[in-house]
Amino acid sequence: MKRFTLMAMRRPSLPALLPALLLPALLGACTPAVSGAGPVQASTPVSGVSFYPQESGLAWSYLLEGEDTGTAPYVLRALGPTVFAGQRVVAFQLTGRGADQTWFRTVGAGGAQLLGLRKPGVNVRLDPPWQEYPAENAWRVGLTWQGQSEITISGDEGTVQKRGQLNYSYVVQERRSVQTPGGRFDVWVVTRQISDTVGGLFPATQQLWFAPFVGEVRSPEGLLLTGRNFTTRSGGQ
Repeated sequence: MKRFTLMAMRRPSLPALLPALLLPALLGACTPAVSGAGPVQASTPVSGVSFYPQESGLAWSYLLEGEDTGTAPYVLRALGPTVFAGQRVVAFQLTGRGADQTWFRTVGAGGAQLLGLRKPGVNVRLDPPWQEYPAENAWRVGLTWQGQSEITISGDEGTVQKRGQLNYSYVVQERRSVQTPGGRFDVWVVTRQISDTVGGLFPATQQLWFAPFVGEVRSPEGLLLTGRNFTTRSGGQ
């Protein structure tokens, strides 16, 4: 089976990248292999994919850096519009290998904001919403943004388990071409720094790669894009 490694990037330890609260399944010692595994193909019109992809039915597959390409992937799906904390949002769900997590965002030309997330038995609300991405026309090398949100963690029955503060900051480091098993992409390289008072809910410092009209080529959790069920307006992406 083929393996992939991005030599320019040091592979961080999994415990630092994937806190137990968020993606416990990624910490498993054993990973099942799937013969002939590959991305599910579908027909999504190019004109229907936004700068920040959010259309219902879009799907992305990911693996951790260094894993065999035949390994069962994690799959992220855009579930479409729903309501979270009384606001109209778009839901994105990550599944695979025991993982089950849903993010609730508002997405548009003004950027992407995270209002909260949910996994079985755990609900996280962010107020005000966390600004994950800037306005579409704001992207440039050297761009920075930051903010603070109150975190409320509760169970499925609604009982508040913990409250705290989240501080985040972003820096756009560069724009470059990268190659992953999912293809070659022109990405914005972003460094994200996070601190919170609820026990390290998110990775403290991480690098992510974002490609317009594609999405996250490298997620903050260290997942690399291996496939998707849609095409984009640029050839090679």
